[in-house]
Amino acid sequence: MADAADALSARSKVQAFLEAARAGDLDSLKSLVAALDEEGTGAAAVAAAVRDANKRTALHFAAREGRTDVCQFLIDQLGLPVDPRDDDGETPLIHAARQGHLHTVKYLLDHGADPSVASSLGATALHHAAGIGNTELMKLLLSKGVDIESESDAGTPLVWAAGHGQEDAVKLLLQQNAKPNIENADGITALLSAVAAGSLPCLEVLIEAGADPNIRAGGATPLHIAADSGNIELIKCLLKAGGDPNTCDDDGLKPIQVAAWRNNREVVELLLPLTSPIPGVSNWSVDGLIEYMLAKETEEKSELKEATSLKSGRPQPVEVSSEAKKRSLEAKSRGDDAFRRKDYLVAVDAYTQATELDPNDAAVLSNRSLCWLRAGQAERALEDAKACRALRPDWAKACYREGAAHRLLQRFEEAANAFYEGVQLEPENKELVSAFREAIEAGRKFHGVDKPNPAQ
Repeated sequence: MADAADALSARSKVQAFLEAARAGDLDSLKSLVAALDEEGTGAAAVAAAVRDANKRTALHFAAREGRTDVCQFLIDQLGLPVDPRDDDGETPLIHAARQGHLHTVKYLLDHGADPSVASSLGATALHHAAGIGNTELMKLLLSKGVDIESESDAGTPLVWAAGHGQEDAVKLLLQQNAKPNIENADGITALLSAVAAGSLPCLEVLIEAGADPNIRAGGATPLHIAADSGNIELIKCLLKAGGDPNTCDDDGLKPIQVAAWRNNREVVELLLPLTSPIPGVSNWSVDGLIEYMLAKETEEKSELKEATSLKSGRPQPVEVSSEAKKRSLEAKSRGDDAFRRKDYLVAVDAYTQATELDPNDAAVLSNRSLCWLRAGQAERALEDAKACRALRPDWAKACYREGAAHRLLQRFEEAANAFYEGVQLEPENKELVSAFREAIEAGRKFHGVDKPNPAQ
């Protein structure tokens, strides 16, 4: 019990230390450094070693909140390294830049922070500054020689700026000779991002800089994307710049067909006189084309439903953009923070946002299942655990989550079966072995009879 109490006390001090850094409470921070240095290794060593579950240091938390005075204390007085990386590969500089904290970024740069460091997704501080449209911050980073064409999963800083509708940031990057037609790994350019974001000002600036209005990515052109959203102004701008209304996407559809499929009548009316008649459409008119495409949609949905009903087993992965994955990781991080505060319903809300952005992440479902358990919502915990297992049937932790939910529901045989399946995946997992045995014993006591051992 003493060891458990000591561990709990140490964990509480760590959480308090990181929270003091986040809140900018220097007095508490200084006293907590002394309290954590129980072995006399020195305040600097202690402070550098303190990290949360995502490997974020006190400097990460201070930088994210723009607590420049705390950053000064941690770096100048305690001698903490300026560029520690968290689980996502992000440095304090990246955290500060994402929130637009110019003064904090300047301090970190002046004390040796490397502005070229990229996260595990390839995003630098410049990407984030461009995404929020902070031109002063961008100028500061560019003055340090940051590569203006540095690639992240979601593209260059110019692609980020355009994708967030940041006109001034787009202008600044183009003035600094950013290439308007450079593509990311998925073929996305800044112009495509601007269209996807519905930003006419960014689109106009990019076209003036020579961006290609007929670029293809994912089998579609900018006109297809604009037709899908029904944005008339974007379509007119693209057409004026030379966008081709007769180009087909990978499904063999022209932009006008995409608009008709969405029942975007105004777009169909605009594109009809500019589009060559499509074979199979007997009534080449606005109403005729819309009726044809809606009938085709009904037919394809019916075929898809029939095909889906024949499938079973593991769900197919959902295509998720790099930006969505990034936002999902940020939501997951908020959920992790709330869980550590034992604010389980807030954590559930954050994890829900994360799984909506990236339905393929089984770990988020596992975390939300645990939150539901801690909140006493066993049925919801079981639902998430089963969804988690469907995504990762070979993951022992998913089996454990399902077993724990069954156990809370007093379904001891089902719990034992789930735990046993986890043991089969990880025979050396002592936690699963103990949970399996405890579920068997609890079932026997609950029913007053001996239950057969699922392992036999």
